Amino acid sequence: MEKLQLINAKRSCMVVIDPQERLMKAVEKPEKVVKNINLLMKTAEVFDIPVIATTQYKKGLGPIVSEIELSAKRLFQIDKTEFNCFFNKDFISILNNLPPAIDTLILSGVEAHICVFQTAVAAMERNFSTWVASDAVSSRSKKNKKQALTLMTQNTIFCAPTETIVYQVLKKAGTEQFKSLLSHLK
Repeated sequence: MEKLQLINAKRSCMVVIDPQERLMKAVEKPEKVVKNINLLMKTAEVFDIPVIATTQYKKGLGPIVSEIELSAKRLFQIDKTEFNCFFNKDFISILNNLPPAIDTLILSGVEAHICVFQTAVAAMERNFSTWVASDAVSSRSKKNKKQALTLMTQNTIFCAPTETIVYQVLKKAGTEQFKSLLSHLK
């Protein structure tokens, strides 16, 4: 099993997977997922963490929901038909052009048991330290989400609440970064 290490912002990239109009209408607790993705996006903005945001066949499933604030300084957006982001050439190209120090991927989005799951497994297979924000993912059924998170956790993928991830990036209170995120953490 991979050794647990704290997240380092300078070595991280966030991947927001398919929180699109038609999908978000169908998943469990979409408002919670949106809230937590927004917290991750604000963290990425404050710490200059690159973000790759994907859509799954945008023409059919619509754009990313407008409630999600894709405000990161280094934001990359791709449309795909592949469930596993690593099967998409544009995704791979973006990853390959990020600084080589990036060895951690932080995943959020939908659906937990399909695109998030496949992308997390592929990231782990490629030796990324792989974190899934467990309350920033969802599926159409609660059971599918739970089973996906359990399966990932049992196989060296770290699943943790969004706040656990954000506070690892923050490291300590009292900083300008902490102050700028504080209102989002309440």
